[in-house]
Amino acid sequence: MSAIRLLVLGAVRQHGRAHGYQVRNDLEYWGAHEWSSAKPGSIYHALKQMAKQGLLIAHEIAPSTVGGPPRVEYEITDKGTEEYLTLLRQALTSYDQKLDVLSAGIGFIVDLPRDEAVALLKERIKGLEQWRSTVTEYYTPEKGPEQLGHIGEIMNMWVHSADSEAEWTHGLIGRIEGGAYTFAGEGEPFVGVLAEDEPNPFATGPHPEDLR
Repeated sequence: MSAIRLLVLGAVRQHGRAHGYQVRNDLEYWGAHEWSSAKPGSIYHALKQMAKQGLLIAHEIAPSTVGGPPRVEYEITDKGTEEYLTLLRQALTSYDQKLDVLSAGIGFIVDLPRDEAVALLKERIKGLEQWRSTVTEYYTPEKGPEQLGHIGEIMNMWVHSADSEAEWTHGLIGRIEGGAYTFAGEGEPFVGVLAEDEPNPFATGPHPEDLR
């Protein structure tokens, strides 16, 4: 699973309608260009591809004031919303994905009902526990990594990763069950997007398609 589709669909959905520069600006504001593949070129490519796939609708609006082609605004479709929620649920439950996928999922977790978010995170913990048990069939943590030579350090790293991820996930579940954050159906959620004219302190500079 690629995080870029989830990130782009989620950003468009938060705006209602958004042009490419707004989506890019939001993702850079969240730091996604540092922890994922959400670079300018991949963002614009994802927008165009998902419009072709029927996940987004592309609206051409007034031409650029500097004489360029019409700017395109994107709006998520029902099919796109279904895809977005599927990707979001996968991001929260899949323990074997890259960190950018989980990060994207956490960034949009409040788009789900609170109870569902907790259930998905508990499913993630089960997956981590199962993965850990497959590692410890061949490796006994109590004996230390030396039992398998330096290769044991790989097993040791996997076990520590599973343990630390499970501990973090348990903590998140506790905060959510304790009432933290505003989830779907509970009122006005926190929306971390920039206004049209709001400067982005993390912007990486202009792009040839910024005016589209």
